Amino acid sequence: RLRPSYFPFTEPSAEMDISCNICGGKGCPFCKHTGWVEILGCGMVDPNVLESNHIDSKVYSGYALGMGIERITNLKYQVKDLRMFSENDIRFLKQFVSY
Repeated sequence: RLRPSYFPFTEPSAEMDISCNICGGKGCPFCKHTGWVEILGCGMVDPNVLESNHIDSKVYSGYALGMGIERITNLKYQVKDLRMFSENDIRFLKQFVSY
């Protein structure tokens, strides 16, 4: 689903959610009992962001889009805690290496 959201650097903003495959959309700790998991945030770049970077917002505009690779991997492999990806435990991370 695509829903309106808020990010301080974009206006308007939106988020894309997918159904939680860990609980089948019924609600669990991973999806915060909503049945949905955010995988992407997006929006039109706020003109103030452009101006603060010396880009003329009357001439240029931009679109920001960010997809969380950890969340996608989380859902594919049903890892229940997103923080495990940033703990640098090689025993955990090795299972995601492909050759």
